[in-house]
Amino acid sequence: MPHVVRAMAAAAAMVAALTAHPAAAGSAADPLLSQGRPATASSIEAAGFEAAKAVDGSTTTRWASAEGRDPEWISIDLGTTAAISRVKLNWEAAYAKSYKIQTSPNGTTWTDLYATTTGNGATDDLTGLSGSGRHIRMHGTARGTTYGYSLWEFEVYGTQASGDTTPPSTPANLRSTATTSSSVSLAWNASTDNVAVTGYDVYRGATLVNTATGTTFTDTGLTPATAYTYTIRARDAAGNTSPASTPVTATTQQGGGGPAVPFGSHAIPYAPGMLKPSGAQATLDQKVIDYYKRWKTAFLRQNCGNGWYQVISPDASHPYVAEAQGYGMVISATMAGADPDAKKIFDGLTKWMIDHPSSINPDLLAAEQNDACQSVNGSDGATDGDMDVAYGLLLADRQWGSNGTYNYKNLAVRHINAIKKDELNPTTNLLKLGDWSSPSDHRYYVSRTSDWMTDHFRAFRKATGDPIWDTVRNAHQNVLASLQSTYAPNTGLLPDFVVDTNTSPRPSPGEILETPNDGKYWWNACRVPWRIGADAVTSGDAKSLTAARKLNTWVKSKTGGDPGKIAMGYQLNGTQISSGSDASFFAPFAVAAMTDSGSQVWLDALWNKMLATPIDTGSYFGASIQLQVMITATHNHWVP
Repeated sequence: MPHVVRAMAAAAAMVAALTAHPAAAGSAADPLLSQGRPATASSIEAAGFEAAKAVDGSTTTRWASAEGRDPEWISIDLGTTAAISRVKLNWEAAYAKSYKIQTSPNGTTWTDLYATTTGNGATDDLTGLSGSGRHIRMHGTARGTTYGYSLWEFEVYGTQASGDTTPPSTPANLRSTATTSSSVSLAWNASTDNVAVTGYDVYRGATLVNTATGTTFTDTGLTPATAYTYTIRARDAAGNTSPASTPVTATTQQGGGGPAVPFGSHAIPYAPGMLKPSGAQATLDQKVIDYYKRWKTAFLRQNCGNGWYQVISPDASHPYVAEAQGYGMVISATMAGADPDAKKIFDGLTKWMIDHPSSINPDLLAAEQNDACQSVNGSDGATDGDMDVAYGLLLADRQWGSNGTYNYKNLAVRHINAIKKDELNPTTNLLKLGDWSSPSDHRYYVSRTSDWMTDHFRAFRKATGDPIWDTVRNAHQNVLASLQSTYAPNTGLLPDFVVDTNTSPRPSPGEILETPNDGKYWWNACRVPWRIGADAVTSGDAKSLTAARKLNTWVKSKTGGDPGKIAMGYQLNGTQISSGSDASFFAPFAVAAMTDSGSQVWLDALWNKMLATPIDTGSYFGASIQLQVMITATHNHWVP
């Protein structure tokens, strides 16, 4: 069969052309370039056999690939372009019979430097090589055993280019901007360099998946409902690479259009050590679902047609208020997976929001509507409702993506930017009461403590990439700590409203906006333990934890561990204002209790108090707060 002979001869010639030659003069003296450099591999056999073990200078540790698979590879990033003269492979018993040594300028496009089909293990000392690249890899195509590929050491010798040795700065603010069931979109801030940045290496875990020329990239072909972690390294023309960015983890959405984070999946864990009520997780989750169904029956409406959904507010000054719609959007997006109608409800609430714009900023929601579903009382916006609307839209984008009827992500970013423009005081970086508050208004430097939703600020920062939201978060946390220390050192209680935020923030005098109790722990501030606690349990932030634990320590002592003794309002020194019991006041303390490892009995008492309290169909306020507290207490709250 002469054609086979010719083919075999051609293959032999190719191998011969790629085979290393006897050491050239001086090549044996070239320095070792690979030791301690970043290394990645196509797979590892198990923990302890990572790629880095092949470049650590030790012959007692090794990289090992998954067993029984071809091909497999291990790659080294030399940091800068190098002229490679020698490669030394110290094989373990699992060696490669056929393999190539390849180089690449970018970790994506590879050029063969050496190839063999007759490897026999032990040590391959390949000298006289001639090639260059920043990346070099051993690409095994046929195993010499039934196991995998394994190297005690992978040594690379040569000389690196002189001249520019300054690496670019580390890419900052890496974030996920969108997900689908099969893709993750990323963005980051541009790096700087003494000459010029030429690209960005995108790593999924330890795998280099792309070299981008700009500051965005979409990774495709991914598995639905799976978490992926990414880092970015900037590089310049000389091959210098920056340190890796801070990693970001993004979860692809469920396939088939289902929610990416279905209720009860607990896919996004809380900070370590956070409590939850005693009992089986499935039982706790079902209690939330049962209460949610009662909440829907009591407060969810489809009045006035137009495809709208609304949350009715029988205990507010108007039938429909922005705060209630914001609650509804957050709740319905969170309950996706437990409620097959969650997306339909959310879209109806979204349409309501779009069709009832603020008269001051049309990207915000008008605060109040009448029985005819018409905006009234000036049609301006209220910060509390707008904060939850924006947050709910971010939840929806994560749950269902933004390619349907509504582009949730676009709407969210517009809403967030509108909050920044018209509901954030640019002098203090504290939230105003609404978009109606202007510098000429005597309440321009007044802020409502229950609007200080720290986890929302984190979500806004991630969604927009705007560092102002870090500044905003820190500003609110600092004022909160000052108020607790100065005005409530023994209780940690906050007032409904804070005045003089531009000078020395202090509790409001009476009737700055609502009642004589505006400067006390009343019907607004009653939500503070929940709002502070939600950030504490999800982020583990030290400031949030300190504030929540201060509240928990006081109320547990004040009531002797009996939730039935939590009153309806307090002066900041802890003196009771009113008797009676209401979910708006007792439920939020459950989230604060979650932050204290010694409060399991107290948390269980609060949980049982919630379960034993019938839903008040005349109070969307208390029922909506309790439902969201129950969601958080059972570890079903998550930050998009």
